[in-house]
Amino acid sequence: MSLELFNQLEQKVTDTVEALEMMKLENEELRDENTKLKQEREEWERRLNSLLSKFEGIAS
Repeated sequence: MSLELFNQLEQKVTDTVEALEMMKLENEELRDENTKLKQEREEWERRLNSLLSKFEGIAS
């Protein structure tokens, strides 16, 4: 294997490892955001159910 070919391979491996590390960071950020959005949705559902209960109380 020529030195030039080895250098190209080494660079591709380095680039791939860096890309994987960036994807891991992005994945972690997306998981955190997903958790936050789930909590917000649960809060909205709780509040909406509370309002619906009040309307049901008025209607009956």
